[in-house]
Amino acid sequence: MYHKKNINCARTTLICLSELFEIAIEPQTMRSAVGLHGAGGYRAQCGIVEGALMFIGIYLHALERTEDEIVSACYDFASAFDREFGSLRCFELRPTGFSENDPPHMCETLTCNGIEFAYQYVSGITRHDCR
Repeated sequence: MYHKKNINCARTTLICLSELFEIAIEPQTMRSAVGLHGAGGYRAQCGIVEGALMFIGIYLHALERTEDEIVSACYDFASAFDREFGSLRCFELRPTGFSENDPPHMCETLTCNGIEFAYQYVSGITRHDCR
């Protein structure tokens, strides 16, 4: 996703989770995530978190969970991600912070780990659901 297509972390997360859970993501949803890599590069909320939260909403809605359940699952994911990785902020999670000379895709390892974490989280909260 990163090297061949130059897709940001939020969209990469959405794509990977949609493939893992076999659920389609609408093109409009993918377009909406184009600026969700640290809030458009502002270095705020991590795009991995943003993509995972979007996916949780889409997937749990498809499983007919209530909005309150979805909100709770998103809160719990954010809390668990923060505990696991030490922050929700792109600026704090990037391996060496930010500089003009950064190579592209510095967060590749973090993205892989974050997507695996999101996959395990969603699997855990939906284990008893049938598709």
